[in-house]
Amino acid sequence: MNFLLLKKKLSSEKLYIKKKSCNFNFIASFVLLRNRWNSNYLLSFVDNHLIHYPTPINLNYAWSFGLIAGLCLIIQILTGIFLAMHYTPHIDLAFSSVEHIMRDVNNGWLIRYMHANGASMFFIVVYCHIFRGLYYGSYMAPRQLLWCSGVIIFILMMATAFMGYVLPWGQMSFWGATVITNLFSAIPYIGKPFTQWLWGGFTVSNATLNRFFSLHFFLPFVIAALSVVHLALLHRDGSNNPLGIDSNVDKIPFYPYFFIKDLFSFFLFLFFFCIFLFYFPNALGHPDNYIPADPMQTPAHIVPEWYFLPFYAILRSIPNKLGGVVAMLGALIVWLFIPFINTSEIRSTTFRPIFKIFYWLLVADFLILGWVGQKPVNDTYILVGQIATAFYFLFFIVLIPLIGNIEYKLVRYKPN
Repeated sequence: MNFLLLKKKLSSEKLYIKKKSCNFNFIASFVLLRNRWNSNYLLSFVDNHLIHYPTPINLNYAWSFGLIAGLCLIIQILTGIFLAMHYTPHIDLAFSSVEHIMRDVNNGWLIRYMHANGASMFFIVVYCHIFRGLYYGSYMAPRQLLWCSGVIIFILMMATAFMGYVLPWGQMSFWGATVITNLFSAIPYIGKPFTQWLWGGFTVSNATLNRFFSLHFFLPFVIAALSVVHLALLHRDGSNNPLGIDSNVDKIPFYPYFFIKDLFSFFLFLFFFCIFLFYFPNALGHPDNYIPADPMQTPAHIVPEWYFLPFYAILRSIPNKLGGVVAMLGALIVWLFIPFINTSEIRSTTFRPIFKIFYWLLVADFLILGWVGQKPVNDTYILVGQIATAFYFLFFIVLIPLIGNIEYKLVRYKPN
């Protein structure tokens, strides 16, 4: 009996050693394969930044907005190229060429609606991405340049979207271009000459449309290049995480864990996108833009696209024209200074109860500004817009450094 037990034990140990050697051979083969990949520059770049990029293990779905934003940019570039094949940048033909795309080009309606609604989806994703970064302190050291590069990309996105809105040459396109470009005339000394140079004449005309079309086609490639810089800065310092701590211990490869997670998020986004694309394609646009541009007839209420409304409300809340322009530009530029005026040592708002209250007030304030921006100009809406504008600048200029100092004193407070 003892002999049989000994024989069984020896056979199990041999099997265990055999399995261990198989595992060792597999690991060794994998390491050799990876080393062979890393000997090639292009494959090593893909491996380091997409496959074995060390990612914090506790990332939630809010970190998927960055990848989805990149995919939105790709969709916009591809659909824009196909639209440019059939579009005619001339004031007498632009509106008709858009209708030609919708009616006569094979699947032209799909490409056009993908591009138009894709712009709205792009801004939804980027706004979520920005407010996620604000909530989890992604602007704090050592990621200041990462945050600033993202703000610059967002400003270029707004410029690109504005020029694209002009291209269909409908009523709202023409009058929106007239109102917004006319704001530059408020700049002292150089305002009027600069506006006429931008127009290519004394009013919004064919030269303006040509210039906007050229810039609208060119700027997305600049945004794509800056997105690569943004990604490089991200991978230089590493991703932030919900806890806001820097740790090189609890990290796993990006692939397959977060690749699958981001892929799932993208399919959810695609489902949301397709609802608008196939069932409500004109819900996020303005009906007046289906009327050909008429310089002789001003629309009753001129409004930009929905994603500009918060900043348009800030513009309208200042009674002075130059002051409104400065406030609107300042509302964007102030984001660049957040990393440098921040005084908090805690990244994540989860552990900042005072800041959390004001953060959600900012979110509500931003939504109120968007609501006010689409309303007609009267005393009630102007007053609400002025209050919301005041809180917007108060948060970024005063509350961010002030709350950080208060937290610093509370954490180090020692009762007698």
